[in-house]
Amino acid sequence: MNTPLLADTATPSFSPLYQQIKTLILQSLQAGEWKPGEPIPSEMDLAARFRVSQGTVRKAIDELAAENLVVRRQGKGTFVATHAEQHVQYRFLKLVPDSGDTATEGPAERTIVDCRRLRASADVARALALRSGDAVLQVRRVLAYRGVPTILEDLWLPGLPFKGLTAERLRASRGPMYAMFETEFGVRMVRAEEKIRAVLPDTEQAALLAVDAATPLLSVERLAHTYHDTPMELRRGLYRTDTHHYRNELG
Repeated sequence: MNTPLLADTATPSFSPLYQQIKTLILQSLQAGEWKPGEPIPSEMDLAARFRVSQGTVRKAIDELAAENLVVRRQGKGTFVATHAEQHVQYRFLKLVPDSGDTATEGPAERTIVDCRRLRASADVARALALRSGDAVLQVRRVLAYRGVPTILEDLWLPGLPFKGLTAERLRASRGPMYAMFETEFGVRMVRAEEKIRAVLPDTEQAALLAVDAATPLLSVERLAHTYHDTPMELRRGLYRTDTHHYRNELG
């Protein structure tokens, strides 16, 4: 078998061949060679490109599919995963109504409370792998279901990749926020980690969620990453759980 094209990659030489091919495909995804929602080349074409067997490419793509980075479609090929697809639009949102019927509840009504540029505090800079004082974009929004404010979110984004993002652009967008990040800024969130705890709101938070200051809320802090585990968003949400619950599937 010929040696695959592994120039310009930091992949260790001792890693399995399919992992090296996976890294090369990830580099192409990150570079925007194939956009979210677009097909990637066939396994045969990728095998020829990297000078490896089709089976090696298939194993690399299997891992990418398991990580929700690409989507296989029977008879059509393999496509770059996108948050614009209906079944993954709310992949990172785990709050569901107690009735369990998300279809009748409908999409959330979104209100952008604030959107401004500022210098990163020490904790935000640390989370986003920035230097303290670097430019970040801070967004505050409320998500309501059937007119009831249910989620209050504060999120911070690194300033450079999201240059040009304004409250007006956020209000004008009708789809998921992550889908807009993909199409307008070329940033795709591929993985997230969360910390969850119970908290009491401050006066302003209680007012925005229309609850008493003594109402316990679910605090969810999420750090979302793009390709190669690069942190791209810090999001802190307060969730009302009087008519909703946090649901996660394990395994």
